[in-house]
Formats: sequence, C-alpha cells, structure tokens
Amino acid sequence: MTKTKFIVGILLAFFIGGALIYTLISKPQAPASSFTTLEGEKIALNDLRGKVVLVNFWATSCPGCIKEMPGMVETYKQYKDKGFEIIAVTMPYDPPNFVLKFVEDWQLPFPVAMDLKGEAVAAFGNVSLTPTSFIIGKDGELLEKKIGELDFVRLKALLDRELKA
Repeated sequence: MTKTKFIVGILLAFFIGGALIYTLISKPQAPASSFTTLEGEKIALNDLRGKVVLVNFWATSCPGCIKEMPGMVETYKQYKDKGFEIIAVTMPYDPPNFVLKFVEDWQLPFPVAMDLKGEAVAAFGNVSLTPTSFIIGKDGELLEKKIGELDFVRLKALLDRELKA
C-alpha cells in the first residue's frame, strides 16, 4: 500500500511539475478578436496568422497617441511588405466624427477600427489607458504589451527579429 502511494505521489509530482514548467515557458495567446474598419472591412486576428500585428488602442484626445502616430505611419510603411500589420483601435468614448476627421487629416495608411461597444477593449483585458499597444507574433502569441508611447527603435528591433523567423 505504501509503495502504491509513493508511485502515485511521484506521478502527481511529475504532472504538477510539467504543468508548472509549461505555464512558465508558454506565452499567452492574443484574444480571438475581430475588428470592423472604418471602411466596413472585417478583420479577424486569426486571419492575420503569419504576420506580426500591432494592435494599438488610441484616442483622438490623447496627446501621447497623437505624438506616436508619425512613428506608427513610418514603421508601417517600412515593414508592411515584410509581414507587419497595424490595427489602430479607437476607444469607445471617442466620437466617430473626430475619428473620421483625424484619419482623413493624417492620411493613416493602416486599418482603423472604432470600438464603439467596447468589445475589443474588454477582449484585451479592459484597456483603460491610451496609448496601449499589443504586439502579436506570427503564431498568435502575445509578444508584448506596452502602456504609453511606443519606443520605435525597440519596436523595429523586435520586428527585424520576428519577421526573420
């Protein structure tokens, strides 16, 4: 009887240890979210597998968001043909007419989605501060979450590394 308990204890320890190691080394996956762009196009994150994706939550009233837009535009233009995508998601409180004017004035080259019902905000962990960016790897892994303005030198180094893999 004690031999059986010992074997069960060893098996249990291996199982718990394996589960712990798996949890520690595996990266969280991005939510299976989808967005509707200003043009009415539906974009599902799952459909972007094979690309590195930056999901950027922003608002037209956010100084940091406005400050980082030129860097986002430049980075998008530099990396879009190498397998990089940006989805700029406005916060639910952002008035649609402000968003449309901003996108028109800035001639944003990447998809912009309005999260009027807060579904994307909720799916990404109840985003409340802007800008907040999520970088998603080719396999759907959440590579990084950044609250505040992006560091474009660091972002480009990450893109160079991830897009080569």
